[in-house]
Amino acid sequence: MDFKKNICVTGGAGFIGSHLVRLLVNKYPEYKIVNLDKLTYAGNLANLTDIENKPNYEFVKGDIVDTEFINDLFKQHQFDAVIHLAAESHVDRSIESPMDFIMTNIVGTANLLNAAKFNWKDNYDGKLFYHVSTDEVYGSLGETGMFLETTPYDPRSPYSSSKASSDHLVRAYYHTYKLPVVISNCSNNYGSHQFPEKLIPLFINNIKNKKPLPVYGKGENIRDWLWVEDHARAIDVIFHKAAIGETYNIGGHNEWTNIDLIKVLCKVMDRKLGRSEGESEQLITYVTDRAGHDMRYAIDATKLKNELGWVPSLQFEEGLENTIDWYLNNQEWLNNVTSGEYQKYYEQQYADR
Repeated sequence: MDFKKNICVTGGAGFIGSHLVRLLVNKYPEYKIVNLDKLTYAGNLANLTDIENKPNYEFVKGDIVDTEFINDLFKQHQFDAVIHLAAESHVDRSIESPMDFIMTNIVGTANLLNAAKFNWKDNYDGKLFYHVSTDEVYGSLGETGMFLETTPYDPRSPYSSSKASSDHLVRAYYHTYKLPVVISNCSNNYGSHQFPEKLIPLFINNIKNKKPLPVYGKGENIRDWLWVEDHARAIDVIFHKAAIGETYNIGGHNEWTNIDLIKVLCKVMDRKLGRSEGESEQLITYVTDRAGHDMRYAIDATKLKNELGWVPSLQFEEGLENTIDWYLNNQEWLNNVTSGEYQKYYEQQYADR
């Protein structure tokens, strides 16, 4: 079958990537979607069982740091576009193992850019390199103001520094080689299929099992929360409508202090689990703040709304209810992820690849 476009989505078995892959595969049967994922701890093919047999979908296991592999993959599939989400993304892990983040987020991005440049051979008609980034590259805000696309970069952790570096590389290839690129920077995502090292799924799981809820400092850090399916919709819109070389911020217009968010989680979980009100709040435990912890993130997504017409579809409370219901109804998925059983399976399944 001849497809209108061959698109490589990197990190497509991860949290945000799997939601995007599902959207693209179902919405655009005329596109071939190749999901390239290394299947580290955060990549899980169980996220995509509902589309794994679709004729316009293919999974490829591989590492974007492997230059020869990436070049061969581009030659084999003749990609028209790359939507690049593959990244190490947990701040705490970056503090412990910064080199993993430097290799994947910087070297891996450079490999993809070089492969695109070489294989497209300056014939860029209909081609696009879409780089998905984070609001953390902008650093930390005070009590007022919001991140704009023009906000100077001021990353504070090895994670955000590595993502800032990859953003700069993408823009450099646009300015130096005229490679057709777009970039988006998003706020904190929440929703189904998120690896439970992140705040919302971690705390849902801990509340359910009556484990401590570790809160950094006083819990006063503020984050802007975006429902992951709205993020996938935004990527779809930017991919199809954005002008080459542009950057768009994607935000949920949902600012919450960590402690207020956790208390809402506790309240909803108590209701859903039939516990007395306030019972789960007793699990909150304050721990030493982590190094380089940004105080506040807030995204101004006005440009995306005004130029491309995207707005969030869900209010936070509704999205949170949906998210909690999904984790409570998918205990087997959660058990597999937290036990690491699925990683053993992948090691056996793909041992020779």
